Amino acid sequence: MRADVYQKITDQIVTALEQGVRPWHQPWKAEHGAGRITRPLRSNGTPYQGINVLMLWSAALEKGYAAPIWMTFKQALELKAHVRKGEQGSLVVYADKIIRTETDAKTGEEAERAIPFMKGYKVFNVEQIDGLPEHYYGKPQTSLGGVERIACAESFLAATGANVIHGGSRACYVPSTDNIHMPCIDFFKDAVSYYAVRAHETVHWTRHESRLNREFGRKRFGDEGYAMEELVAELGAAFLSADLALTPELRDDHAAYIASWIKVLKNDKRAIFTAASHAQRAADFLHGLQKAAVTGAAAA
Repeated sequence: MRADVYQKITDQIVTALEQGVRPWHQPWKAEHGAGRITRPLRSNGTPYQGINVLMLWSAALEKGYAAPIWMTFKQALELKAHVRKGEQGSLVVYADKIIRTETDAKTGEEAERAIPFMKGYKVFNVEQIDGLPEHYYGKPQTSLGGVERIACAESFLAATGANVIHGGSRACYVPSTDNIHMPCIDFFKDAVSYYAVRAHETVHWTRHESRLNREFGRKRFGDEGYAMEELVAELGAAFLSADLALTPELRDDHAAYIASWIKVLKNDKRAIFTAASHAQRAADFLHGLQKAAVTGAAAA
């Protein structure tokens, strides 16, 4: 069962990538009546995290759901609603562990050992459920003004404290100098694209040894360690774009990246879980810097 969950999810993502679809691209653009759409939401409004974000975005994209809220069959019943007959649920997972008591062959002493595993269960989009309170079906509303959304992104990225050098035509993070290099915003076709790319490079910035110290054994440009780091930055930027209400268009310069990601995922069925976990950690780290910036401003 454990292996099946890892393999099933990896196979779904590889299939999407082979079709040219990145399943972590946020599938909705407008706001939902229940509030600003960020990540997929549980029935109580709590956002999903990590690999579950990718899985539910992918399901929404495939099936055309506009609503971001998901719940189990039982949760629907508790709300006096019901899943329509014939509807198929979407897989989400959670980490659990079993405790096993083992006896040391030499000493005869018993010790407990925790064995982690991944467990899956099905959830349904609210568009598959009849009889829910009206706010669950909130219709898309007019989006927030571009200025407000971009101002939010500008504030968020500035609060990280990452040093950004503008100029040239290449976006990259340089670990040796700990600087992010970005083209000027006028080089982008729109402001949203600029902030999406900057979010991508800011996720790379979190890998520095003074921050999350993330290393995948990168030895040369284009190797699997490099591909994993790029995948983490891609996922982390997708998470941040959702959190900041940015809906950038897909970039068309990722053919080589997609090929390298497919190779990594086919070689290791746990790779997407690892990448999503690191991406979530990076997003959480950057969100944590917002609190530090507010605290520092208040103290000043």
